[in-house]
Amino acid sequence: MRSFEEDDVRRKISGWGLYPEVEAEVFMVKKRDELMEKISSVQNIIARGLGRSYGDSSLNDHVLDFSKYDFFLGFDSEKGILKVTSGVTLDEILRFAIPRGFFLKITPGTKFVTVGGAIASNVHGKNHHREGSFSSCVKSFKIVVGDGEILECSREKNSDLFWYTFGGMGLTGVIIEAEIELKKINSVKIDYRGIKAENLDEVFKLFEENANYTYSVAWIDCLKGGKSLGRSILMLGEHADDGNLTLMDKKEIAVPFFFPSFVLNKMTVKAFNTLYYSKQIGKYSEKKMDFDKFFYPLDSILEWNKMYGRRGFFQYQFVLPEDRSFDGLKEILEEISGSGYGSFLAVLKLFGEEEAPFSFPMKGYTLALDFPLSEETLQLAEKLDKIVLKYGGRHYLSKDSRMSGDIFKEEYGESMKFFLKVKERYDPGEKFSSIQWRRLFK
Repeated sequence: MRSFEEDDVRRKISGWGLYPEVEAEVFMVKKRDELMEKISSVQNIIARGLGRSYGDSSLNDHVLDFSKYDFFLGFDSEKGILKVTSGVTLDEILRFAIPRGFFLKITPGTKFVTVGGAIASNVHGKNHHREGSFSSCVKSFKIVVGDGEILECSREKNSDLFWYTFGGMGLTGVIIEAEIELKKINSVKIDYRGIKAENLDEVFKLFEENANYTYSVAWIDCLKGGKSLGRSILMLGEHADDGNLTLMDKKEIAVPFFFPSFVLNKMTVKAFNTLYYSKQIGKYSEKKMDFDKFFYPLDSILEWNKMYGRRGFFQYQFVLPEDRSFDGLKEILEEISGSGYGSFLAVLKLFGEEEAPFSFPMKGYTLALDFPLSEETLQLAEKLDKIVLKYGGRHYLSKDSRMSGDIFKEEYGESMKFFLKVKERYDPGEKFSSIQWRRLFK
């Protein structure tokens, strides 16, 4: 039998934002018995998939690497129920499901995420306003809790652990298997519609007018001010119905080296935003688009995080309540525009009601931004924190690497207290922890 330690190594790891970077003892998980042995013998441990959460939620002294724990366990083609181990990626599911006429019911903006990570982050996509977060497609999962027991969780069984594991960032235990529900499709193509909006007021109206679309997301030019504050392109989509379920080989390119830090500056961001807004010539654009291009535009560029240089970057994502979203976003965009520190990736989405009690989404609007790491952008983020708090919003833990514990506790309030009770019930010795756990909860 292979020794567990053969693949164990002490090395530097980080989240996708490359900040912070820590040295950790990483244990490669391949078999369940080896996993159980490691959990029983090591304290202060956290599970990690492909490391695509941006911050420090999968960083710790001891890390369980699930990237090779990727097995398909069963598929009910009548009901569209797929059973997999937690290291299976969304990419692997799509390659299996699409030729059979199925698609992920919920998917984030990258397919290079494990099922375990999708549950821990309770990922959302462009259809939250219609179909919710990842919790809405999970029928059940198995999880190893603090005393080493394996529990099966669903809406009916161990329901408190089931619900608080969604968005719990791996702190309630180690997910090992899951049953997820897929959705029927009849094409690899998306019927796409793009609409230009001249400012924030117009894009809000467009979101409301097009709320019947399954998928909607807007790119925002966060450097424009004045009458053009919040100018955007709203991108809408529906699965096409042409019977084409053939997956084509995709060309991928890789960023071969870390870009010099001077490449990303105020001028290049401004130039990029101008070009991006101008690429759609008219007010409207309609076409058929490959699903990869619509859902995962950055996945074709491998290691694109290197574009931010060796210092890395941080993603800043927040949500504001629906009735306060416009005023809050206006103030935030004015602050960003005034600072001059814009974001290449500024993505606005509409959320619906959220069923998972400790999850990030709430009914309202969410904005995700990427900032190169610097003293200036960190100071800007602190200013934005106060505005988010002022309007009753909260931050996405899967994207966070720098928020203070005080801000977090104010934002999550009572839901955090209930989460801590569930963690205490199933992990009283705090076997499962992370840098993020110590930064925010302690």
